Amino acid sequence: MKKIKYISILGVSVLLLGTAGCGNNAIITNQTEQTEISFSWWGNDDRHDYTLKAVEEFEKLHPDIKVKCHYSEWSGYQTRNNVRMVSHTESDVMQINYAWLNQYSPDGSGYYDISQLSDYIDLSNFTEEDLQYGMQNGKLNAVPIALNTMTVYINKTIYDDYGLEIPKTWDDLKKAAKVMNGVSYPIAMSQKSAWFYIISCVGQQTGKDFMDKSGNLLFGKDELRLMIENYCEMINKKVMPQVENFEKLSITSGEYAGVVAWLSDADSYCGEAEKNGSEIIVADYTTFDGKLKNWYAKPATMYAIRRDIENPEAAAELLDYLLNSAEMAGYQKIEKGTPLSRSARQFLEENNFLGGIQYTAFNKMTEEKDKLDIISPYFENENMIDAYTAACNETLYGKATAEESAEKLYEDLYELTKNN
Repeated sequence: MKKIKYISILGVSVLLLGTAGCGNNAIITNQTEQTEISFSWWGNDDRHDYTLKAVEEFEKLHPDIKVKCHYSEWSGYQTRNNVRMVSHTESDVMQINYAWLNQYSPDGSGYYDISQLSDYIDLSNFTEEDLQYGMQNGKLNAVPIALNTMTVYINKTIYDDYGLEIPKTWDDLKKAAKVMNGVSYPIAMSQKSAWFYIISCVGQQTGKDFMDKSGNLLFGKDELRLMIENYCEMINKKVMPQVENFEKLSITSGEYAGVVAWLSDADSYCGEAEKNGSEIIVADYTTFDGKLKNWYAKPATMYAIRRDIENPEAAAELLDYLLNSAEMAGYQKIEKGTPLSRSARQFLEENNFLGGIQYTAFNKMTEEKDKLDIISPYFENENMIDAYTAACNETLYGKATAEESAEKLYEDLYELTKNN
């Protein structure tokens, strides 16, 4: 932790240079010692703006703590995070992705054990089930901010124009594609969304889980062949565009009559279409016969503390503020999803901040929570998703049969998961 020494004399701050042999320094402003901690997160400009305002408010409430902020968009953050974790230069408090728990802390030692800071962080705002998402080898490595699941958003205005009912099954989507005849796609999704969506489809067809919570692959070659065939069928029948061609703006234009996306991305994907007069609804999770399987929930994002932090108490004060305070809840609202923290959610309820399509999607997830599977942190391995997309394209373009592509995909996935 970086510490500097200042002292205020007649309103003027003077830097006191450390002498040889001195230990850690501290910031002293108007005779008040300040501890400096760092905080990092990713997001868009709106998230940066409200988080900086919230941090400024935190510093007013805690004049003994100075927070140094590091932030960027997702891809840059992800790249830098890997470098920082390897070089042990990560921030004291950091926003992390759920998958990073297994990547950086498989034995629970990669992040601080937050349960040791319960005197500073009110963990009673979270259920034991919620906190289990952040447990690694008996240590609370992270606390989830909100839960997330893939959600089906349908532009009811477009479906009404075609005289179609809101789809509930994969067969409904295929029937809608025949009626729309390529003018609109009944559904669309990104590469990662398609990965989750097709796994659910095949899981329902076969009754098998794709992977266990330890990251062991449970789908065999036959199930992987079905994954490839289902994707190719949806492309060929114009149920959805290829994932490489997915464009968020096409939801607003009406080219897509529906989209599968994370709950936390509801406003990002559907907000403009709603502003343009379309009625967007949260549809049922897609099934064959109404029996939900292999539909997964995970933390939308999490907060963790640096493993070797010098002043964990100061970090805990900041973490409690970020998770539980009315001030942070007022700034953040549901931009990161409906908060799991009981106190934060209560503040939003009392001040009428809970509403809109994202909150509708949250309520849908809550209603179906008992039917949702808890995702393995290994599930979102980008290399696995890329391998699946490549296998689908090999079949789609006639370079290999579905059986041949499945054989290759099985070998690729086995290599990627064998050391989990």
